Amino acid sequence: MAEYVLNTWYPIAWSRDIANELTKRRIIEKDLVLYRSSTGKVVAHLDICPHRMAPLSIGRLKDDAIECGYHGMTFDCSGKCIRIPGQRIVGSPAVDTFPTHENMGLVWIWMGDPEKADTSLVYDLPQYHDKENWSSVEGDALEIGCFYLNLADNLCDPAHVSFVHLSTLGNAASEDVPVQFAPTENGQVTWRWIIDAPAIPLFQKFGNFKGNVDRWHYYHYTAPSIAVIDFGSAATGTGAPEGNRDDCIQIYACHFMTPVDADTTIDHWLHVKNFHADAETNSRLSEQFRIAFSEDKLILEAIHHNEKHGVNTRPYRLAIDASPVRMRKLVQTRIEAEKAGQAEPVVA
Repeated sequence: MAEYVLNTWYPIAWSRDIANELTKRRIIEKDLVLYRSSTGKVVAHLDICPHRMAPLSIGRLKDDAIECGYHGMTFDCSGKCIRIPGQRIVGSPAVDTFPTHENMGLVWIWMGDPEKADTSLVYDLPQYHDKENWSSVEGDALEIGCFYLNLADNLCDPAHVSFVHLSTLGNAASEDVPVQFAPTENGQVTWRWIIDAPAIPLFQKFGNFKGNVDRWHYYHYTAPSIAVIDFGSAATGTGAPEGNRDDCIQIYACHFMTPVDADTTIDHWLHVKNFHADAETNSRLSEQFRIAFSEDKLILEAIHHNEKHGVNTRPYRLAIDASPVRMRKLVQTRIEAEKAGQAEPVVA
């Protein structure tokens, strides 16, 4: 079993996918059953009845309680047993229940100490809520056959874009541009600027640029499983590197990772952009992201296969690996601090 940060908010599902019916999800190697109660609150229980260990997800939802499909033990939203057919309730049988909160179209879950589950710590991107100046489009829940930190490696790494995403997010102009990174309060940021270069294919389609651009990529990582990429372009010479982004195209590509287990990650992705568009344009833009993220999936699953089945060799580190290496050290430090009882909840 892999190790995970526990006292943090993880994305578990799109809000749109959780209704007043039993839905099964898996996170940090634990199976959960989720449903939306009559009040609209998302309830999340461990998917195991304490009687004979039958999955509650194959039971029935009765009002706001789950009835086990094996012998009818029934549990309310708090996890407390409220009925045992044929006998009175003895002791305090219960099922583990986990705090949830909704923001940015997602259900977030707290798998650690419930006393520390402060909803103010749930990740938030202010631009997502600024409907006048920005627009957002929900993407998919992309399943990738790798450990979530391998995906986090990718999302702390602007350099791969020049080689993996030549049809969408990158071009050869950035191949030799150095990558920089710096720590932040709860993670790190990795970035680079490409000055006076052709626009990437995505912005050739949607940016209407007539000549070269100055473009940026800022990869904002928040431990342990959030990566938000601020990238955009402005016409060369209009002052974007100095902070003038009055006339530019800018997108936040948000990746909210669910660590399912050591072999699987769900990437809940969405994009937030500084322009409004009709449904057809939004659909075309999302399709470009699907192409790009499928390219990442192909690479990451091949890497995961080699890590599990290939020769046992140490990776050869490059200068561009400094940010991913620090990211993993940061996560491991949080895990060790939790084990020692010293960790504060992770602020997103």
